Parts: sequence; structure tokens; C-alpha cells
Amino acid sequence: MDRLTPALIVILILLLAFALMLLGWRNRRRRQAGLGRPQPLPAGIGEPSIRVPVLYVATTRADAPLDRIAVHGLGFRSRGEVGVHPEGVVLALRGQEPVYVPAAAVRGATRATWTIDRVVEEGGLVMLAWTLDGTEVDSYLRVTDDRAAALHAALRAVAPADGAAPGSDASDSHPDEPALRPDERPAS
Repeated sequence: MDRLTPALIVILILLLAFALMLLGWRNRRRRQAGLGRPQPLPAGIGEPSIRVPVLYVATTRADAPLDRIAVHGLGFRSRGEVGVHPEGVVLALRGQEPVYVPAAAVRGATRATWTIDRVVEEGGLVMLAWTLDGTEVDSYLRVTDDRAAALHAALRAVAPADGAAPGSDASDSHPDEPALRPDERPAS
């Protein structure tokens, strides 16, 4: 009996913690319900110039790497593929409809070291900066083979000429860290 009471208290605390996490996730989805859906994959899209296996880490609001987008299949980490086409970028994530990012919506691409729930070696994430129905977002991808540099270059090539990602320098092959908050960025 003397062990039963503490065990029940721990179980109740764990149940309360899980209930609060579920409530928080549901509230996040409710707050983001107004975000538009990604565009459907166009019929007749050609073959990609590059197709790379990735671990999709997260999509966040631009310059807010801890504010995860939780709607439209973008809320959960998963394995998948990124295909870069002249018309845009296709994120084919396991268990989700493909996410199509038209070339006009691509704001740029750069390398990152961290985002929500993932820290890797310097430049270990490829960040795709894009616009989702008028909202600027950043998608973080961990390339699972040795083609991270090729994917980064292909994503930058598909972006409009003036669409450099925030914090990046189009002339620099290793742009500034985009995942820093503005108050953490080095003075220029």
C-alpha cells in the first residue's frame, strides 16, 4: 500500500502531462487553421533535375525556427524525398500528400544548424524558404546521403533571382546561419 500511492500519483501526473501536450497541439492546429493549403501537384510536371532522400524535420514560420507549422501534413517529422523541378519543388513525405512549392513561391535556400527538436553539425540542414498562401515559412530537411550541397544548389537555382532567403548572401556558398533570431545575428 505504501508504494501504491506514489505510483498512482506518478501515473496521474503523466496522464495530465500527456493531456496538456495533446491540448497544446490541438490549439496550435486551431490557431494555424487559417493557413492556406499547399498547392496541388500539377498534372504533367516533368522529371526533377535532382531527387534526394531526406528526413523532413519541420516547417516553421520564417525567422521563427521554434514555431512549428502543424497543419496540412507539415507537422510531423518523416522520411521522404525532395524533387527539384524547373516549375518548383515537390516534398514527397511518407504518409502525406506531396507538398508542391511553385518556383514563384520559393524565397531561397540556405544551410542551417538547428530548428525545433533538431540540432546537427554546422550546415547539416538544408532550409527551403518559401511562401505558403502569403505566409513566409521555412522547411528544414536533413539529407540522408551525400548530396546536401547538390540539393542546396538546385533549390537556390529554382528560386527567383531576388528570392534569397533571409540571412543569406547570394554570392556566398556558405551563407549566414538563418536559424538565428534577429537579436542573435552578428552585427554587419
